[in-house]
Amino acid sequence: MALDINGLLNAVVSHAMASGHFERVNQHEPENAPGHGLTCAVWANRITALRTSGLNTVTTLVVFNVRVMSLMFDPPDAIDPTMIAAVDALCGAYTADFTLNGLVRQIDLFGAHGQPLDVRAGYLQQDGTKYRVMDITLPCIVNDLWEETP
Repeated sequence: MALDINGLLNAVVSHAMASGHFERVNQHEPENAPGHGLTCAVWANRITALRTSGLNTVTTLVVFNVRVMSLMFDPPDAIDPTMIAAVDALCGAYTADFTLNGLVRQIDLFGAHGQPLDVRAGYLQQDGTKYRVMDITLPCIVNDLWEETP
């Protein structure tokens, strides 16, 4: 079985697009300034094998980064509430569809296999402009991805 990365990426991105919070949703880590309004970017960050039942197939952890970005705007006190509303909508959508419509066994909400669903806030300097960012770590468990053969 091969990793359906396009299907997984599309499932993660579709929740962001359906939320109505974003001016743009990219399927890659941005290298350029995203523009005005809220922007969301989704990319695969890590793929690793998991210790599971010991059968002849390998279950994997596929971790996506989902970055919500905003230009600094006035009033500054409105930036975080705007971004948190978008992040809340995404985390709620990923929790409600924790199998990504059957593409994964589950989103590892509580970190049974390491990193849980997590949001971290910070700032990013890009193209000479400062952005407020909130990064969602979205860990997905994919059953029986690779076959073990002696």
